[in-house]
Amino acid sequence: MSVSFRKKPGLVVYLTAGDPDLATTRDIALAAIDNGADVIELGVPFSDPLADGPVIQRASERAVARGVRLTDVLELTKELRAARPAAGLVLFSYLNPVVRMGMGAFCARAAGVGADGVLLTDMIVEEAGEYLEAMKANGLAPIFLAAPTSPDARLKAIAGVSQGFVYAISRVGITGTQQKVAGDASELVTRLRRFTKLPIAVGFGISNAEHVKAVGEFADAAIIGSAIVALIEKTPPADAATAVGQFIAGLRA
Repeated sequence: MSVSFRKKPGLVVYLTAGDPDLATTRDIALAAIDNGADVIELGVPFSDPLADGPVIQRASERAVARGVRLTDVLELTKELRAARPAAGLVLFSYLNPVVRMGMGAFCARAAGVGADGVLLTDMIVEEAGEYLEAMKANGLAPIFLAAPTSPDARLKAIAGVSQGFVYAISRVGITGTQQKVAGDASELVTRLRRFTKLPIAVGFGISNAEHVKAVGEFADAAIIGSAIVALIEKTPPADAATAVGQFIAGLRA
């Protein structure tokens, strides 16, 4: 996965696949891409999303209740790749659904539908040997989370195996919006720069144009998730793609 962010900062958009339904997620993703998103992270619904705040937890619960599975998200990825060949597409999942499918089978199918990379939220670099082998064998970019509390040795290890971009967590805790970008984020990016030439994207709490601009002062891209998932939650499904498109355009403006 070779990420080229069209503008600085780049924009990575997280969506919970299947909320409110798969067809609407497809339309929302296309609208996000067409209005300036460089990368779409397709969140695989999971019954116990411990790293996520209440907004994404509710979205995941709704999608799980609708019966959305990993296989559905892979099919959605295939549709998006056909519709927008140049877009960055990352599968964002907890480890459990992937283990259930089988690591090798998952990576082969992810590559086959056109995914660029994978981020497994609870996959730690110290235990990623089999995962990294399967990813490499299928030409997929492994993306890892780097936290402000990580010692330099761990940041170096994460940077050493990451491809595409490194996901820097702006603060310790769960996903969700916040009033301002934490100062920890800038320090973390500075530390990561010592170990990698990859783009560094900052996520957790980015929710408006002011945040995106602030992130652009020290990082390569901003990752926005909960704010968009919350917008989808309160918008009628028929209007969700338009609403998200306008929101993304506003971030870019």
